[in-house]
Amino acid sequence: MVDQSRTGKIGIFDSGYGGLTVMRKIVDVLPQYHYLYLGDNARAPYGNRSFEAVYHYTLEAVNWLFSQGCELVILACNTASAKALRQIQQTDLPLRNDGKNVLGVIRPTTEFIGSLTQTGSVGILGTAGTVKSDSYPIEIHKFFPNVKVSQEACPMWVYLVEHNHLEGDGADYFVNHNLENLLRKDAEIDTILLACTHYPLLLNTIKKFVPEGIKVVSQGEIVAERLVDYLIRHQEIERKLSLDSTREFTTTDDAETFNQHASLFFGEQIFAQQVVLGA
Repeated sequence: MVDQSRTGKIGIFDSGYGGLTVMRKIVDVLPQYHYLYLGDNARAPYGNRSFEAVYHYTLEAVNWLFSQGCELVILACNTASAKALRQIQQTDLPLRNDGKNVLGVIRPTTEFIGSLTQTGSVGILGTAGTVKSDSYPIEIHKFFPNVKVSQEACPMWVYLVEHNHLEGDGADYFVNHNLENLLRKDAEIDTILLACTHYPLLLNTIKKFVPEGIKVVSQGEIVAERLVDYLIRHQEIERKLSLDSTREFTTTDDAETFNQHASLFFGEQIFAQQVVLGA
């Protein structure tokens, strides 16, 4: 019998498509819950926008997801996690006083990644904005102060993914180039984090150029496992979540265009609805 008191959803938000790779991993690990994905494709990308703009857009998305019955929202977006999450948690959530919560992808990743390295050296592959923000080195050092963190910006990788150039000469060139640059910074790196939700789609090409013995980790895998732990520790939220195994997809841009691209990231056909934020 279905528990009628369990009606809550888990919201997953990204500025575009990349968060679908995180959602895929979460759904694989926790298939029983009701998920609602929102992509703010109409205003993507967020990376070059100010802190104020990213906060405003992200808060609009979070409030909309809450209005749709979400008890927990995951910001599956590095930029939103870096620029908006803290203010939402510290300023906006206390005003609600309804037990709803918002999580990001940076903290669960950084509080775990240091435990994977044997040499004490971790490499970060990210967008130029993520690397420039130093979010990952700063957060990793809070949990693992002795771990050495090296970063490499990969400005072409999102382009490769969004244009479905996942393999071939172009992908080989740019992936190999950035990996060589990263490993040149620290020859002791034994763990590489893909700090962009687009990058897991390049994993087959990445593995061609990563030396044996180096682990390559995507955010989705870590976030999914940490979410399992979070829900065990926060039964006040878990007990509200619907167990109907439903997946909903929404976008602020044209739904047909979203559907055409989203299946590449999620791994199966998607049928989304267009929504308007701030209306």
